[in-house]
Amino acid sequence: MDFLEVTKANYVGGHKIHLWFNNNVDKIVNFEGLLQGEAFAPLRDENYFKNFHIAYNTIEWDNGADFAPEYLLAQ
Repeated sequence: MDFLEVTKANYVGGHKIHLWFNNNVDKIVNFEGLLQGEAFAPLRDENYFKNFHIAYNTIEWDNGADFAPEYLLAQ
């Protein structure tokens, strides 16, 4: 494996997303306490939060906010 990637992601509810990684690990990440700072302010709205997509190797929102896959795996 060259680098860590999010390969699949499903919205669970609230600020939780079930993530699958290319290292055969999957986990549910609760983002509620991670949404600090101006870039993540729109994500505090659950309706906005649940509209993410996989871009490159991680999840991303339309405002450009994202998290490194290594950070997500450590949560």
